[in-house]
Amino acid sequence: LNPKVSAFQRRFVGEVRRCEEMEKTFTFLQQELRDAGRVLGPCPDSPRAPLAREALRVQEQSEQLAQELREVSRNRASLRGRLRELRQYLHVLREGQRFTSLPAPLGSPPRPRALSEREPILDPSLHQHLDRKINFVAGVIHPWRVSAFERLLWRACRGYLVASFVEMPEPMEDPATGESITWVIFLISYWGEQIGQKIRKISDCFHCHVYPYPESEASRADTMSGLHSQIQDLSVVLEETEQYLAQVLDKVVLVLPTWRVQVQKMKAIYLVLNQCSFDVTEKCLIAEVWCPVRDLTQVQDALRQGSYKSGSSVECFVQRIPTSESPPTLIRTNKFTAGFQSIVDAYGVASYQEVNPAPYAIITFPFIFAIMFGDVGHGLLMFLFALWMVLYENSPSLRQASNEIWLTFFEGRYLILLMGAFSIYTGFIYNECFSKATVIFPSAWSVATMANHSSWRWDSQPSCEPPSRSRPALTPPRSAHSSDYLATHPSLTLDPNVTGVFQGPYPFGIDPIWSLATNHLNFLNSFKMKMSVVLGVVHMGFGVLLGVFNHVHFQQRHRLVLELLPEMVFLLALFGYLVFLIFYKWVKFSVADSMVAPSILIHFIDMFLFTSNADNLPLYRGQVPVQTVLVVLALASVPVLLLGTPLYLCCRRRAPRTGRPAPVAAGEQEPLLEGQEAGNSVNATKEDVESGGHDPDSEHLDFAEIFMHQAIHTIEYCLGCVSNTASYLRLWALSLAHAQLSEVLWTMVMRNGFVRLSYVGGVVLVPTFAAFAVLTVAILLVMEGLSAFLHALRLHWVEFQNKFYVGAGYKLCPFAFAPDAWE
Repeated sequence: LNPKVSAFQRRFVGEVRRCEEMEKTFTFLQQELRDAGRVLGPCPDSPRAPLAREALRVQEQSEQLAQELREVSRNRASLRGRLRELRQYLHVLREGQRFTSLPAPLGSPPRPRALSEREPILDPSLHQHLDRKINFVAGVIHPWRVSAFERLLWRACRGYLVASFVEMPEPMEDPATGESITWVIFLISYWGEQIGQKIRKISDCFHCHVYPYPESEASRADTMSGLHSQIQDLSVVLEETEQYLAQVLDKVVLVLPTWRVQVQKMKAIYLVLNQCSFDVTEKCLIAEVWCPVRDLTQVQDALRQGSYKSGSSVECFVQRIPTSESPPTLIRTNKFTAGFQSIVDAYGVASYQEVNPAPYAIITFPFIFAIMFGDVGHGLLMFLFALWMVLYENSPSLRQASNEIWLTFFEGRYLILLMGAFSIYTGFIYNECFSKATVIFPSAWSVATMANHSSWRWDSQPSCEPPSRSRPALTPPRSAHSSDYLATHPSLTLDPNVTGVFQGPYPFGIDPIWSLATNHLNFLNSFKMKMSVVLGVVHMGFGVLLGVFNHVHFQQRHRLVLELLPEMVFLLALFGYLVFLIFYKWVKFSVADSMVAPSILIHFIDMFLFTSNADNLPLYRGQVPVQTVLVVLALASVPVLLLGTPLYLCCRRRAPRTGRPAPVAAGEQEPLLEGQEAGNSVNATKEDVESGGHDPDSEHLDFAEIFMHQAIHTIEYCLGCVSNTASYLRLWALSLAHAQLSEVLWTMVMRNGFVRLSYVGGVVLVPTFAAFAVLTVAILLVMEGLSAFLHALRLHWVEFQNKFYVGAGYKLCPFAFAPDAWE
């Protein structure tokens, strides 16, 4: 309510800064825990936002803990660095002692050991150099710099030195990177002060740790004993420091999760209060919020309790104000409906009080998915997987997983559960379980009756009649029947016209005998193609009918006659009639006259051409006039859909308006804030105002714009009815692809494990079944399931929701302290 006030001039900017300072302290504490290998857990409960006095206490304690951690960490780092240097110095002296006390060569007479400063370590024969003093430079260097360091020493000092390098016996930490590396110890002997200065400068350039090297052997021994005692003392002090640091970190782990939640809540409250505005007396805060009507009582109770607990003398109150903005959309969901609502919201958030497609998608989405994924075995595996997630949905290991793909599956567990259940149902209809048919009921086709027919036994002439799509064509084994007939007939057709061969429809689903027929693919293609068209037209018609609720609710009853009625006439006159032809042909023609049944496709094409085909018999009397009338009705509905709404709105705008509402008293129109127009909120944005979808008074002033909008809608709907109906054929294509992939997987993999019925075959069956199970899950469940899911999603978004759903709203984002938001 104060957009013109900068963020630094608002009332509670000091409190927000205090919260940010505490968050910086908490970040430092969390970083220290992460460096120590500690994991900060979630807050065990949901603490309330602290009062001002409690916030000061939290700030003081957190700063005290941070200061203690800084001091202890600094002391620990200093002790570690000092201990590392002492250990390096000790190793340097040990390795240097070995260098400067080399044994005499084999075969040489023993001689008394000379002092180190006069000892000729280069060449004992050079007696002219024995009067010169030998100096040493010792230290450690990073192993990556050894070769360059040695090369530069040799070139700079022209060989007047002896350098020895050896790796340190134990790895130590690199203070620059924190990595554990094996340092290299070097000992350089030289003559002359100028060469010594060059060596020291080069050592500094290569970041070497140079340590003093005593000249006498006794001094080196004394220094090593002193280093041993210092290392022991430092180790004891460092251990006590580590223990104290662990105690401080334990305190941080105990209190930091609660402090973070409290400060985040307090900061969120102050940020909201900064958006409020003061009244004229600057003693009360005024806020404008969107609130569901049924929650107004709870809001009033919460404000009343807040006033009582804070000890305020003025009680808070709620006043409803009129507004012309489009309100946000709040759709209450639970763990079951949340997944379906997410699918709809991905297309677009519903406009305020618009029909929500999610309740209908609870049934239609899994069913359409199951049509493309129909298999009892695959559906059962999917159902059991989702059932496991549902039964253990409260398990922390499942809810708090970090894998994004797993969280997607877990959030849609109820959707997967229904998709698996519907897939089992459609699998029973298709009679497919891992591509194999199941004999639940006896087959309605009798092979024995057909075998007793004379044509199978004595007729030696081959039949020229091709196998019909509705007659199973079986491949028989060699038996006692006529060998001549079997030789000329590789496939035997079951003729339903023979008495007793066909005993009536199968009780449920597809007869299992079709899985043995050679023409089962032709039969299933015809069945699934017609089923896809029927379900597609029904689905689209249901979507158009749902628009009735939008038109009635938003007081747009003219759209019932000028839009809904032409749309239904166009859809039903063309594609509804196609569905009628499918069912009429199924009912009208039986087995006896199936050979003279006309083609529906040719009738549908002739319907648009206003012609008739003599070779294609009519389905009923008067078919051509009926089809002509239906096409004329469909064509006549197009101009009504195109011009009806624009002309109505134009006439309504020109007509004089009567019955205007009485003017409201001036006192009722008085705004709560200065500069606020009556009936409008000052915090409204342009996007919020434009997000409304069904306002009855939002009429365009330009007739060309109205006509353009309606023309786009008309073209989209008319062409969409054709393309959308064809789009539902994906149900047939995906179902066919799933069945064929399942059959190929069984034939190429699993059937090979049943070749030998012996112990060897049992051993071979184990890896065969493992490969079959892995390929089934990877290809048929995951890949095919994802493909069917995406196609079902497209059918709902484009073909179904496009008929009635605008989706131009925006979600209500309430101010709430959700538990998951603070973890």
